[in-house]
Amino acid sequence: MKLKQWLTLPLAAALLAAAPAMAAEKFRVGYLRVMDDAQAIVAQEGGFYKNAGLDSELIEFKSGTDLIKAIVGGQLDIGVLGFTNAVAWASKGADLKVVGGAQQGYHSLIVRDDSGIKDIAGLKGKTLASQAEGSTADVVLKGVVLKQGNLGPDDVNVMGVSPAVAVQSLVGKRVDAAFLFEPYDRIAQLVAPVKQIYEVGQAWPFPCMVVITSGETLAKRKDDVWKALDAQNQAITLLQKEPAQASKLIASYFIAEPTLKTLHRGELPRETVIAEAISTQVFTPKLTGKDTARMQEIADILQAQGSLKTRDGKPYDVSSIVDLSWQEARKL
Repeated sequence: MKLKQWLTLPLAAALLAAAPAMAAEKFRVGYLRVMDDAQAIVAQEGGFYKNAGLDSELIEFKSGTDLIKAIVGGQLDIGVLGFTNAVAWASKGADLKVVGGAQQGYHSLIVRDDSGIKDIAGLKGKTLASQAEGSTADVVLKGVVLKQGNLGPDDVNVMGVSPAVAVQSLVGKRVDAAFLFEPYDRIAQLVAPVKQIYEVGQAWPFPCMVVITSGETLAKRKDDVWKALDAQNQAITLLQKEPAQASKLIASYFIAEPTLKTLHRGELPRETVIAEAISTQVFTPKLTGKDTARMQEIADILQAQGSLKTRDGKPYDVSSIVDLSWQEARKL
């Protein structure tokens, strides 16, 4: 070996030893600030992503549409959001995969005590606050809930607003009713003279929120996607078994002040409010055969409403975007 070569080898080894370890690639998780996405928040705040070996970054989005755009555009690795967003974009050619469950659909009809509304049929001619047109809540409201009261979308004046504005509208008597998810359902019942008359999760259970990634991310970072699903599974266990403990991790995400002033229970710690909201939910990492069948129903509703179109005009096949390999490997 030449002298120059002999000197180069130990020098290279020394330089390599002295160089800092390459930082792990960030794993970016998108979420919406709703109770349906609590598993993503708990996994971050509780250190479950970190314990799984991920350098995670939790990124908030204002709508499922913006979140799905970020996944499609490669700005996110996974997101927890409504299934309708995935199927709508996938039908246009987006390479998306539903890889896990999150939360079974909890959406309730809250009506003002002075509205005179006693059931779904009583919404006729009334003003109702819900989410934006095309959202999961909007699709279920118009495609499932109103039909159960023999009503059409034109029979009710539906206002598409944020859930926080919906609660304010109930308090200010600007609407007669609202279609809300947690924790806004819980908050509305605490701060306004309202009552719940219907909850879709009991009447028509469906997988509202699911975990979505892109086909490219699943192919390139499958191990990390699975680690994230493991972390969220641990978070779901905490949410289901220890809601009070989980609430301590996430209460500040939903209620800015330490307490909430209520009509009949005085000042309540925000952790109490959020723990009660958590207890109404059914979080699950698993998607069953009934869930995928329900997702197909939702896709069919979207197609009937004209929000989803296939190139050949045939019904969209939901199974084309569902990948349950993680839950099968974990034997959930």
